[in-house]
Amino acid sequence: MTPPAHRLILALAAALMLAACSRASRTAEAPGRTAIRFATDWRAEAEQGGFFEALATGEYARRGLDVQIIPGGAGANVAQLIATGAVDMGMGSNSFGVMNLAAEHVPVKAVMAAFQKDPQVLIAHPGGGIEGLADLKGHPILLADAAVTSFWPWLRAKYGLEDAQVRKYSFSTAPFLADPRAVQEGYVTSEPYTIEKATGRAPKVFLLADDGYPGYAAMVLAPDKLIAANPKAVQAFVEASAVGWKSYLQGDPRPADALILKLNREMSPDILDQARARMRQSGLVTGGDAAAGGVGAMSEATWKRFFDMAAGLGVYPKGLDYRAAYTTAFTATLPFVAPVR
Repeated sequence: MTPPAHRLILALAAALMLAACSRASRTAEAPGRTAIRFATDWRAEAEQGGFFEALATGEYARRGLDVQIIPGGAGANVAQLIATGAVDMGMGSNSFGVMNLAAEHVPVKAVMAAFQKDPQVLIAHPGGGIEGLADLKGHPILLADAAVTSFWPWLRAKYGLEDAQVRKYSFSTAPFLADPRAVQEGYVTSEPYTIEKATGRAPKVFLLADDGYPGYAAMVLAPDKLIAANPKAVQAFVEASAVGWKSYLQGDPRPADALILKLNREMSPDILDQARARMRQSGLVTGGDAAAGGVGAMSEATWKRFFDMAAGLGVYPKGLDYRAAYTTAFTATLPFVAPVR
């Protein structure tokens, strides 16, 4: 049974998400299409671009789907919204969030991974003596609550860091900019650019995935009930999304960008452009399992590597059925995207 406090949080999150419906994009309704309400994990941005591209270019509609994208925000809990039926499918931000579902016996699975690498980075000031993650000892590190329970245990264990270094990150770069010794978290596609714009200098950026941090991101989540009742709709959504991501990175991104800019007034074309460039440069979409399996591919080996890391740090019991967190049944034949240099 869900504790009362959790039910209240869920109700508030659902209200926030469903209130966004009037602002969300949707294909024109048509008889015979399967309606899919897809919740994102944040406000409209390039990190969701492939999904918006698939919507804007009609890839979902061509496969018999009537898709509505519902933008998220700070109060959104996508997995719980899916589990309670407030939405049909949604985005999973990282592998920890998805594995938590298996640990809590929530009947929701990852069916696709748009990002083969977690885009999580740590950012340091240039000239501050930090040339790699091993140099973080003694520096204050600004982390959000979610980071403290996800990548921080891995980082702390690998580099001998201490909890006393952690400072609260509230999604403002002001504390980082004010302290030349500070380090802050961010996404490779976002904060490094805004910091450079604010300071006129490129910060030091360390992509955790390039230092061995495993895990997927920007995953598509579906409830077990939908997977069992309508696997064709799930397959259609996965395939259309893969085509959308291919088009967004290597084709014409303007259809998706137009939707994103309409839904998120704080977004700008330059931010979208640089985010796409960083996605390509970092291999977020085209690296990992996608290099051979196509955009969105997932593998048993990658999930096992992530689970072994997390269980080894004591985050999950070693006997957890981690395979309940995902299925690779829908990513067997997906569009291939060659790496962009």
